[in-house]
Amino acid sequence: SVKADWGFYYRPFENDFEISYVGKVGTGSTIYQGSNRYHIDGFFQEQHKLEIKNNNFFLRSYVVADKAGDSYDMVVTAIQINREWKSDTQWFGDYIGTYVGATLTGATDAQAHAAARTVAETGRFLPGTPEYIAAYNKSINDPNLVTGSKFQDASKYYHTDGNYNFSHLIDFADIQVGGSYRRYSLNSGGTIYTDIDGPIDYSEFGIYTQIQKNLELNDNLELKLTGSVRYDKSEFFDGNFSPRLSAGLTVNQNHNIRASIQTGFRNPTTQDLFIGLDSGVGFLVGSAPDNLERWSRPLEVSGAGQLLGQPAIITQTGSAPYTNSYTGSSLEEFAATGNPAVLQIANSDLVKPEQVTSAEVGYRGKLDKVIVDMSIYYNSYKDFISQARVAAPLYGVAGDGGLSVLAIVNGDFQGYSAYTNAEAKVNSYGASIGLSTKVFGNFDLGGSYTYSKLDFDKDKYPNFVTNFNTPEHKFKASFGNTELFKNVGFNIAYRFSDDYYWEATFGDGLVPEFHVVDAQISLKVPSFKSTFKVGATNLTGKEYFTAYGTGFIGSMYYVSWTINNL
Repeated sequence: SVKADWGFYYRPFENDFEISYVGKVGTGSTIYQGSNRYHIDGFFQEQHKLEIKNNNFFLRSYVVADKAGDSYDMVVTAIQINREWKSDTQWFGDYIGTYVGATLTGATDAQAHAAARTVAETGRFLPGTPEYIAAYNKSINDPNLVTGSKFQDASKYYHTDGNYNFSHLIDFADIQVGGSYRRYSLNSGGTIYTDIDGPIDYSEFGIYTQIQKNLELNDNLELKLTGSVRYDKSEFFDGNFSPRLSAGLTVNQNHNIRASIQTGFRNPTTQDLFIGLDSGVGFLVGSAPDNLERWSRPLEVSGAGQLLGQPAIITQTGSAPYTNSYTGSSLEEFAATGNPAVLQIANSDLVKPEQVTSAEVGYRGKLDKVIVDMSIYYNSYKDFISQARVAAPLYGVAGDGGLSVLAIVNGDFQGYSAYTNAEAKVNSYGASIGLSTKVFGNFDLGGSYTYSKLDFDKDKYPNFVTNFNTPEHKFKASFGNTELFKNVGFNIAYRFSDDYYWEATFGDGLVPEFHVVDAQISLKVPSFKSTFKVGATNLTGKEYFTAYGTGFIGSMYYVSWTINNL
């Protein structure tokens, strides 16, 4: 990872008025995990910002632009290497023919499977061979995801926002107004979004106002009241108002109590709206109205389906998961029971903004020698944005009890992730507390605990995926001294995370609990105006991971030298 940034700042008058330009660039290579694993190779991002401001206002505009470099989908690459060796139709034909023949001669299921794999995979390209390398290079340099796996992305967005504070003109209260405008330009050449015919452009804007008033109730009490409202509008959805009220009470400068109630919303992302991606095991199709028919794929029909009078190739559009599909969980139940009555129609609604109402109460203060910071919150969601895993039959109509069921039986269906809103009533709540104090004279001791919980009826909505991915319990503690001896300090930290169930398009699974100990020793050398540090993370060396499917995190040891000439 290589990053650089720079800035030019100019003050033309003898006051706080300032004109500035800031630029940032970054490039690098890494592994990204989404619906698949992706090799992000030579990725480049840049941001350029112009701003004018003083103590009462600011107005800034910036552009953020991406280039995918030589990035590619690792899973699709593997699929394309196999297809370069043998087509899917030939592979499955070899497998099924051998499997059926073996079972007819008395082989067990395991024996028939082993024999079928041996025949079907004879001659497969092996890693490191010229054939394998040639197929690999062909795939990662081909941006057509039907035949290759290369990403092309030159997307960007333009953003402008401004704010004016009237406090220097109005004595009654601190009043601010502001707004923002953003325009997206999606340009992946059809490798990520459905923009094969050219960039997809759309925009959104918002305006807001806030009023804040300080009230001195007496010599020991001060009350700060804040009220605000914001209006946001995307060109695809109705506008949303988001009011907020908060209050802060200060007692003797040592005790602060805060409370707030607010509403908010979340617009569907560019992916929710315009993605059109083959993950290898299913298609991701965004649910913007004009996205559904823009995306299409030709799909092969089985021999059994053709005997029913269906053509060898059927083209499905992006409307299939939203207008003619079964839920993924009912498909699994049908496979286990063989009872077609368990199939449930999905036909997900098109995605719309998610709304939330939130309340929070908190306290920060000093109790003798202990500093306390604690809060509790409760969130209630409406139209929670989610992905529904569905299967669209290649023929028949979901719920017809006949032809579509035969399509499922024959394997003539396509899996999708549909971007939609959950019918489930979703709530989340939690609390946190942090404590810090001095012990044994000049030693720092601190700790914090966080509790987080998501609540909805899992039995009633088995297909609802929240992607909450947050442990219920987290705890941190630290102990140290910046001046254990003259110019010598140390710090030891402990981190704990409870186990939790991870949900994502890549896969679902348990993230086990972990315990991590970090430590650091520092040495100041005033004559060199320098600070040296030696430290390590995860001193116990027990590897852990924080997301399902990602690599393990081990220990890191480091030495740093900081020079400060100020």
